[in-house]
Amino acid sequence: MIQAKHTLPRTRQCQLLDIHRSGTYYQSKPVSGIDLMLMKQIDRIHMAKPFLGSRRIVDALGDLGQLVNRKRVSRLNAVNGHTGHTPWAEDLAAQFTT
Repeated sequence: MIQAKHTLPRTRQCQLLDIHRSGTYYQSKPVSGIDLMLMKQIDRIHMAKPFLGSRRIVDALGDLGQLVNRKRVSRLNAVNGHTGHTPWAEDLAAQFTT
């Protein structure tokens, strides 16, 4: 999209694309190996029990020997795209829609 080594200046490229110049300097950091390992374990736990929240996932990780903060689990859940699912939510939604 934006090329740093282009004949057009960065400001002009941003004007043509109608984006803010400040956003073009951001470079995301790669995910660490520890986070990848935690994300795999969280994914396994989530697939087995999708209704667990971050607090209970922290407890499950503790049972596996991984001491991790709840906020970190919440962040990694968001990166994975996991959301909590209650087993009764569909039944409750069906009651109010009919």
